[in-house]
Amino acid sequence: MTAAITAQELDAQMPDASQLLSDEPEMESSLHYFQLMLLVACLELAWQDRQDFFIGANLTVYFSRQQLKNREFRGPDFFLVKNTERRHRNSWVVWEEDGKYPDLIIELLSPSTASVDRNLKRRLYAERFHTPEYFYFSPETGEFAGFRLQLDQYAPIEANERGWLWSEVLGLFLGIYDQQLRYFSIEGSLLPTPQEAIQSEVAKGLAEVERERRRAVEAEREVERERRRAVEAEREAEQERLRAVEAELALQALRAKLESLGVNLD
Repeated sequence: MTAAITAQELDAQMPDASQLLSDEPEMESSLHYFQLMLLVACLELAWQDRQDFFIGANLTVYFSRQQLKNREFRGPDFFLVKNTERRHRNSWVVWEEDGKYPDLIIELLSPSTASVDRNLKRRLYAERFHTPEYFYFSPETGEFAGFRLQLDQYAPIEANERGWLWSEVLGLFLGIYDQQLRYFSIEGSLLPTPQEAIQSEVAKGLAEVERERRRAVEAEREVERERRRAVEAEREAEQERLRAVEAELALQALRAKLESLGVNLD
């Protein structure tokens, strides 16, 4: 007869699945790879001061041991889990992460995956994952759609006048810019890539240097104007002095002439 064991003893016998490696194929094209890099890099930069999230890029989400055995349903191209520890993971193992599933998923459509992404995965993410928001985007055709969970079913997210979709999970818009899926702030500003942020800072620095140069040139010109005004004032003063001397000499000459004529000016 097999001895009964406690739940704690059973748990101690279970293997640690937290180090499971991802089992995802490579991105189908450089367009897909670059799009995925954009989504990760821009959000990592925007949330660089936060430590309460995890971004999965082409990583497997292991959500059941049966799924692990059957190797069913590969992971999303991009997913976000909030209210978790920001650290490296080889994959996302739900039962090793307090049962947490992704809060947001983005799939990058390709000819070989589009049907699965639009249908099978959409149902899986709604009915099994209960992921609040699901988006998909084709880097090749520009097809873009987003959905929000309502009672285990996804309802389309209505686009604004720019064609952007609001993500409550992100607190950002998702929209197409230069044929790529990008993030936008609620005010409508494009969230930059690290390279764009550096270029922006360099541009701001160069603009500030140029403003300082112009201020220095203007200050130098003002100094020159003040010098010229001082020289002009000195010249005017000298001319006044000369006129006063000339007037004094003329007065003395007149006095001398009058005296020579016998006119007593006293």
